[in-house]
Amino acid sequence: MEIIENSKLTVVGAGSVGSSVAYAALIRGSARHVALYDIATEKVEAEVLDLAHGTQFTGTSDIVGGSDISVVAGSHVVVITAGAKQRPGQSRIELAAVNAGIIRSMMPQLLEVAPHAIYVIVTNPCDVLTVIAQQETGLPPERIFASGTVLDTSRLRWKLGQRAGVSTASVHAHIVGEHGDTEFPLWSRATIGTVPILEWEAPGHPPISREELDEIAVDVRDAAYTVIQGKGATNYAIGLSSARIVEAILGDEHAVMPVSTVLRDFHGVDGVALSVPSIVSAQGAVPIRNTTFSDEELALLRRSADALADAAASLS
Repeated sequence: MEIIENSKLTVVGAGSVGSSVAYAALIRGSARHVALYDIATEKVEAEVLDLAHGTQFTGTSDIVGGSDISVVAGSHVVVITAGAKQRPGQSRIELAAVNAGIIRSMMPQLLEVAPHAIYVIVTNPCDVLTVIAQQETGLPPERIFASGTVLDTSRLRWKLGQRAGVSTASVHAHIVGEHGDTEFPLWSRATIGTVPILEWEAPGHPPISREELDEIAVDVRDAAYTVIQGKGATNYAIGLSSARIVEAILGDEHAVMPVSTVLRDFHGVDGVALSVPSIVSAQGAVPIRNTTFSDEELALLRRSADALADAAASLS
């Protein structure tokens, strides 16, 4: 284990998502030092001040920040949330053109001041932007990856736990593929405890049909749109899930998470970033190559890859 001592996390972007990542990281003690960076001086200084006022209650973590990129220096992990936010009714892919430009201009600057950091892309569409960021920096794929479907997987497990009458932690299921409209669950490997998902039943909780599972998958896929329609942005859950990814890196946990890396000949998928179960540690994220898929799931993975390849091609 190579647990990183005196660790530093920098969150880039002081909007609702970035501030929530910093807040979650402080509360959870994800890193010893948390920094918040944004080019909007007044906004980032206000967010840092508000967070700093609560550090009496957050253990040993501290918070700094500002609009000078020097605040990023010395980071072990950089979480990127900067960019235009998703509007009601807007798909993640429609965000691509604006946010691709931001990533292209920002990544070389970040890499200059934090050359040894691991970079986690949260800005949407995170899969497409991860490919662009990896190309711009030349970093190995394990050192620059997206938060991917970690949040989608949490949404799935929450809904399944409610339906099955068990805690979320007892549900073992993953959303994979695009973080977006072509994502899908790995039902063939989903279990509650050790029981395959279609075989589960408990008092007051009859077996779950495949039709029900498909409805749950749609609800999970569209969950962000529902939240955005109601409150304008998703921020709390993505803040928590991003902090959890940071902990897996800084704690060298070798945790299995469905993050999105640029894949190389993964079940025939090459050159696009998709979420698949990966080992997340101090070295970054490495896809688990012997992950198995049903024939239907493999077709869905390749459909997701094709959709993202088309989106990336439209930006080149």
